[in-house]
Amino acid sequence: MDFQDIYLGLQVAFSWQALIFCFVGVAVGTAIGVLPGIGPLAAISMALPITFHLDPTISLIMLAGIFYGAQYGGSTASILLNLPGTASSAVICLDGYPMSKQGRAGVALFIAAIASFFGSSFAILLMMVFTPLLATFALSFTSVEYFSVMLLALIIASTVSTGAPLKGLLMVIVGLILGVVGTDVSSGTFRYTFGLLELADGVSMAAVAMGLFGVSEVIGSLSGATRPSGLGKVSMRSMYPTRAEMRSLAKPILRGSIVGSLVGILPGTGPSVASFMAYSTEQRVARDRSRFGKGAIEGIAGPEAANNASVQAAFIPTLSLGIPGDVVMAVMLGAMIIHGISPGPELVNSHPDLFWGLVMSFWVGNIMLIVLNVPLIGVWVKILSIPYHYLSIAILFFICIGAYSMTGSPFAIYLTAIFGLVGYVLNTFGYPPAPLILGLVLGPMMEENFRRSLMVSRGDFAIFLSRPVSALFLLLSLVMIWLAIRPYLAQRVRPD
Repeated sequence: MDFQDIYLGLQVAFSWQALIFCFVGVAVGTAIGVLPGIGPLAAISMALPITFHLDPTISLIMLAGIFYGAQYGGSTASILLNLPGTASSAVICLDGYPMSKQGRAGVALFIAAIASFFGSSFAILLMMVFTPLLATFALSFTSVEYFSVMLLALIIASTVSTGAPLKGLLMVIVGLILGVVGTDVSSGTFRYTFGLLELADGVSMAAVAMGLFGVSEVIGSLSGATRPSGLGKVSMRSMYPTRAEMRSLAKPILRGSIVGSLVGILPGTGPSVASFMAYSTEQRVARDRSRFGKGAIEGIAGPEAANNASVQAAFIPTLSLGIPGDVVMAVMLGAMIIHGISPGPELVNSHPDLFWGLVMSFWVGNIMLIVLNVPLIGVWVKILSIPYHYLSIAILFFICIGAYSMTGSPFAIYLTAIFGLVGYVLNTFGYPPAPLILGLVLGPMMEENFRRSLMVSRGDFAIFLSRPVSALFLLLSLVMIWLAIRPYLAQRVRPD
């Protein structure tokens, strides 16, 4: 990292196109975060077809803005209505909503916005320093190491994420199977297309994502309980914390930023894990734990900082190694591949304008979010009172438009609808759909590196163990699988 790189990034980030689409991204992301039951993944999936007509850098700036913007907005519904806009904002309900009932909703919203900004800023600094270093190290990787590290990432994502680890592993396998559908890269023959020319290019990642996370969320929300009506006005004067409260925010925000950054780098964890870990950390270090759950400001500041830091830190492995930190990063990775950009160690050097422009846009976007969040609180409160069945019609309409615009064929709409039903069934029976997306995105790349490695070794599988880094990744993969299946084995051998 040097000043020339930063200057190049600033030139990209402050271009008129980047500013406009960054603003669109963070504004849409904030609105998505405020509205319960949608989530950033569904929003990014719906926006993905739009990016086909944009410059790759501008596309990623907008999609990233939706992602981290949703983390800002997610705390609003949690504090005002005890309804988490995103899964990672659920922990904010514990102390944010009690503050709202005490008449201090404005203070809670202000603390959430400040903590979000500083958490994001901390992770962006780490990304500026460590992503180029990690990319330099990864330049020594061959196809052998890439296959092993992708395998490890998939196993971690499926076993560490919420839900039963074996169900997560099963979803990864399903994603890998879907990834082999289409045209074989080596022979050019069709595989598992069942005579459908629409599947010649493979199963559309955007259609799968929109179905699993957009349509299924709408179905699930419509079949659930109705949402409560919105609150009244929240005055600007009520948003200012006391001096004592401001002084006590520094340590929770710093701890949350560190926890969120470390968790965000790990594949398969995500902001939900980071926010709950930060909340647990604040409880451990607090002198009076009885305050938590009753309106403790540390219970808002720590998790909010961790929440946003993890989102920004997830870009480190995605951009430097081409390994998505979570399912949203997998969709971002898919967007880059669609635009002909190969994420990985060469990205920083071969596309410095994209990398540094994206990084600098994070600073711009976070400043925009601070300016947006406070004045728009009254607007979000009114939107929260709209019945969800009206919003769901608009959501489904945009999903159908986005699916059709990808290929100009109704087949994409049918595919999206099918995976919408599949996603609803998976959620009903406790199968996490996120690992399926990771398997679908990483599967073709794993296959390519696996076959390339065997070509080099003339079919000798020992090549994956002969290289120390690859052997280490494979050993860690076995350890993760063992930790996942050990509880089930213990139950079977336990005497009745």
